[in-house]
Amino acid sequence: METRVAVLGIIVDNTESVEKMNGILHIYAPYIIGRMGIPYREKDLSIISIAMDAPQDTINALSGKIGKLTGVSVKAAYANTRDKHE
Repeated sequence: METRVAVLGIIVDNTESVEKMNGILHIYAPYIIGRMGIPYREKDLSIISIAMDAPQDTINALSGKIGKLTGVSVKAAYANTRDKHE
């Protein structure tokens, strides 16, 4: 199966969406390489980066689900290389 390496940049400015977002991320845990969260208290928001290795459709699905949450913005950046796992 062809996979891509990507980083999702997530900005959360509604703390009520954090629990739902974490639930979604838990479902996609097998594809997550690592996660880093930075609370930016002065602006009352959180900055999260998610490194993934997953099929393109899986990355799109995760990004779409997170992006639908209230007060959450997400963008994906992709590595130029593709890898095939059998």
